[in-house]
Amino acid sequence: MMLKLTELDSDNETANTDEVVTLPFEYRQKSRLLSRTDQGTQIGIFLPRGQTLRHGLVLTGQDKIRVRISAAPEALSVVCTDDNLLFARACYHLGNRHIPLQILPGELRFITDHVLDQMLMGLGLTVRHALLPFEPEHGAYHSHGH
Repeated sequence: MMLKLTELDSDNETANTDEVVTLPFEYRQKSRLLSRTDQGTQIGIFLPRGQTLRHGLVLTGQDKIRVRISAAPEALSVVCTDDNLLFARACYHLGNRHIPLQILPGELRFITDHVLDQMLMGLGLTVRHALLPFEPEHGAYHSHGH
């Protein structure tokens, strides 16, 4: 039997959850998804179109079972700098390519792409690779159903 998740839990921040589903960013962009929780329960996510499954979000359905969304670790390129101008240039060039980008103080993260890594190194930045959860800026990119 599949657990149907159709709405956001109103106690999202403080809710105890029954199960967790860990998903990479690619799947967290979908508002319709079949998957399994970390505990093995088959789930179907059926939310209004355009809803992004942010890390920590809690979903529920008619049976009131609560499932928390967890961002899976992914292969990311990580760029750190204290140089504000260089940081802004990196954001500009990545944003100009419509790259989903996680922006932290002095740090940028994006799904590893060696062409983009080379571009940033050409700007004088150091790029390292890490396996980390990815939570890009909300709404700065468009999926257009691709």
